Amino acid sequence: MIYSLNLENALLIVGVLLVLCHLPALFAEAAIKRWLLGFPRSGNIGSVLFTLAAAWFMGLVAYTDLGEFTSMRRNFLLATTAGYILGLRYMREFLAVRSLGMLALLAAEPLLEAAWMRPELSRLWLVSLVFVWIVGGLFCIGMPYLLRDAITWLNASQWRWKAAACMGVGYGILLLGVRFTL
Repeated sequence: MIYSLNLENALLIVGVLLVLCHLPALFAEAAIKRWLLGFPRSGNIGSVLFTLAAAWFMGLVAYTDLGEFTSMRRNFLLATTAGYILGLRYMREFLAVRSLGMLALLAAEPLLEAAWMRPELSRLWLVSLVFVWIVGGLFCIGMPYLLRDAITWLNASQWRWKAAACMGVGYGILLLGVRFTL
């Protein structure tokens, strides 16, 4: 693949991102709850995330060895561009959630590639999380209303909110600990 991410850096990046994304949920709870409730139907955030996903996918199509389909690279790039334009125009409903699912699926490949054929069993902490992201990404794309419902469910209880935020921070710290023990 076109990435050169090793397991140590993958654990560091994911661990830091988990901690940085979940800590605000503990300290700026009201603002984060308000933002999360508006996220699924946010057109602006959806457009930005969809643009990122489309650019990432176009980069993959442009630079990945396509084997016997290399001669069709131009057609794939044109189809991706057309899909991006049509998606922005006609896929406005839950675009942010669908785009988040696309980014989760795109991010899974370099992370799994970083753990591929590594002998350490501790790599499974990252791999397990990535497979959860893959399943979640598929649900976000296919049934985006489920994320909206999950956000509403988390917001309904102070205990659930704190538990989810603490689990995210804890898993990030776990990944950082694994990274520094490799």
